[in-house]
Amino acid sequence: MATVERVTVTLPADVLRDIDRREKNRSKFVAEAIRKELDRRRRAELRRSLQNPHPESAKLAEDGIEEWAGSLPDEDVDALVDRSAGKSVRWISGQGWVKESE
Repeated sequence: MATVERVTVTLPADVLRDIDRREKNRSKFVAEAIRKELDRRRRAELRRSLQNPHPESAKLAEDGIEEWAGSLPDEDVDALVDRSAGKSVRWISGQGWVKESE
């Protein structure tokens, strides 16, 4: 079971009345709402990150996985990279990752 801690949160009276009309367990309701908001923010951060990749990630995408894998010692390549897996993609600024035409 997860550890729980008591916190004090100040809410407007009308919000509290709305919660109480819909849910018997305020703490459960608030915890679920917070989890949903945190998940939404994580997804938004990921979207921003994908739209504006770190310069090193953009360089890796530009160079391609084959070149990166070629720079690894031979014993590491087979352990880290399955060249037959996945889809061939490339980064296009303003569009993001785009599947390569075969």
